[in-house]
Amino acid sequence: MSKTIVIDPVTRIEGHAKISLFLDDAGEVEDARFHVVEYRGFEKFCEGRPMWEMSGITARICGICPVSHLLCAAKTGDKILAVQIPPAGEKLRRLMNLAQITQSHALSFFHLSSPDFLLGWDSDPAKRNIFGLIAADPDLARSGIRLRQFGQQIIELLGAKKIHPAWAVPGGVRYPLSEEGRQWIRDRLPESRDTLYTALNLFKRLLDQFDTEVKTFGDFPSLFMGLVGKNGEWEHYGGHIRFTDSEGNIVADNLSEDNYQDFIGESVEKWSYLKFPYYKPMGYPDGIYRVGPLARLNICSNFGTPEADRELQEFRDRAGGVATSSFFYHYARLIEILGALERIERLINDPDIVSSRTRAEAGINTLEGIGVSEAPRGTLFHHYQVDENGLIQKVNLIIATGNNNLAMNKTIGQIAKHYVHGNEIAEGMLNRVEAGIRCYDPCLSCSTHAAGQMPLQIEIVGADGTIVKEILRG
Repeated sequence: MSKTIVIDPVTRIEGHAKISLFLDDAGEVEDARFHVVEYRGFEKFCEGRPMWEMSGITARICGICPVSHLLCAAKTGDKILAVQIPPAGEKLRRLMNLAQITQSHALSFFHLSSPDFLLGWDSDPAKRNIFGLIAADPDLARSGIRLRQFGQQIIELLGAKKIHPAWAVPGGVRYPLSEEGRQWIRDRLPESRDTLYTALNLFKRLLDQFDTEVKTFGDFPSLFMGLVGKNGEWEHYGGHIRFTDSEGNIVADNLSEDNYQDFIGESVEKWSYLKFPYYKPMGYPDGIYRVGPLARLNICSNFGTPEADRELQEFRDRAGGVATSSFFYHYARLIEILGALERIERLINDPDIVSSRTRAEAGINTLEGIGVSEAPRGTLFHHYQVDENGLIQKVNLIIATGNNNLAMNKTIGQIAKHYVHGNEIAEGMLNRVEAGIRCYDPCLSCSTHAAGQMPLQIEIVGADGTIVKEILRG
């Protein structure tokens, strides 16, 4: 008799989702699905709004990464105005995005994932969270909180608010960084770098203990997509789009977001509200690709900052070249924080950062615009069509987490097939399945499950629809 195991909700991710594991007659995992169970409707209710409001509206998609949508919406607005923003405007946007990468990656590593690494996959789920980490290693927990605070404070210094700052606008930004703000960042950089190295060195030591996780947490060939700079260096705001394969070969390069519909298709499945993007030339679902920290480190030729470049080389040595295991997302996040801190240091010493020339003024000059930027979780696309008055007629958003949807489903299947056998499912095994999703740090809505114990329901359902086993947690 075939059975289904349902994990609902998945814990310690941002948003709500569930996982279904389908067992065959022998009790072995036959299939796995990652369901996104929320319907937000942002693309539809933006219609009819003035284009100028899109930065503020789309930032409300998420309370964890509003900066990502703020900046991508502003870049899309630049296209509709047909303007080149002032150098100060671009550098200030870059500074905010680096701060966003820092705070978001710190949240993912210290709050959401480190309880698994440091407390154990099979530890008590009531304690396997940030509060358990505080009890076990208060210094590390406190440092992680302060590292995230550093990124958030930069966002507030620039945009006046940590969440949903109304600062980046079509044509640039509203105002520059103050001298006092610049000095605050300069003063806090050494502590942030020390914290990063503490976490990075800790994780590298732990990697030797996680050989099984490296081999089973989403280790498979795929394409990788992201932005790179003019010379192939790591990029997070500008540049062009590149695809590489799991051997490190460049599949497509110098791609423009303006033509994204030529190389990215979007499929749908009836069991999830999250779309399934794929690389069009290879078709669906063969055109599976990954985005985010792992992809950015795989596709770039170098990081472009000395300390991150040294760590990038060690990262590649440990991975044996291209990192195909999704477990390495955690490692990649820490290297990206290091590179972000190096680039923040460069930017705060740039005179443009306090320049008052931060915005280009213009009206509606084209009726369509496509913007792209790297969110912490991966490549983000905004596509707007407007009328002559700048009122939105149509919106398409390809969210970073959506780009990873095929890969997340493949990952949970690989983990489940390795760990789940028969009807008796240990809690630690289910936690490993959830942890496979946490590798990608998916951002599904504005809420986060970082603290406390969330309810978990697992059902094993017979082929006739009757529940033969039910497990409740929380």
